[in-house]
Parts: sequence; structure tokens; C-alpha cells
Amino acid sequence: VQLQASGGGLVQAGGSLRLSCAASGDTFNNYHLGWFRQAPGKEREFVASITESGSRTYYADSVKGRFTISRDNIKNTVYLQMHSVKPEDTAVYYCAARRAPPEYPYWGQGTLVTVSS
Repeated sequence: VQLQASGGGLVQAGGSLRLSCAASGDTFNNYHLGWFRQAPGKEREFVASITESGSRTYYADSVKGRFTISRDNIKNTVYLQMHSVKPEDTAVYYCAARRAPPEYPYWGQGTLVTVSS
């Protein structure tokens, strides 16, 4: 499966942004999908993930209650809705896919989110 992330940009603290990740090349609803991020000088970290059917979602504590992951299995797209963003949310955001845990073998190219204070 190929993944293409988009939607990053510059946003003020407290604002909102929605990231999208379009998939192609395989049956989309066979994949568990995740969002990860990597801030400058830091390790890549898990942000959120969603099961194949969309029935269950998982979040890092740092984004719980502010970010929402969702998917559209008709449009072959996964979303990350970001609310109440903080400067510490500044990072390159990556979407990823897996068919079996724990590793994500498939990655998109990343989209930069910059939160200004």
C-alpha cells in the first residue's frame, strides 16, 4: 500500500488543523492505520491509531481529548483532526499502515505542522 499525507501547515496555538492520508495500491480496510510525529531533535513517537473497521481508536496521552483519528473506507483516507494545538505539537506528521502488529511496514512521506505561540 502507498500512503500520501497532506494538510500540514502553520497554525496558531489554540487553533485547529486536519491532516489527511490517502492510500492506494491495496485493499484499504485490511489495514490498521496510525499517525506518528517527529519533532526536531526528537525520536518519532506514536500519536494515534485506528482499527481496520474504524471501531476502535488509540491515542497518546499527550493528544488525548484534542486530536481525533478517523477513516473513510470508501475514500481510502485516514484523517487526524487536531484541535487546541500547542507549540509542542510542532513536528513532521507521518501516516503509517500495518496488517499485523506490532510494526508498521508502510509509511507516507510526512507533512509538517508548525504551531506558533
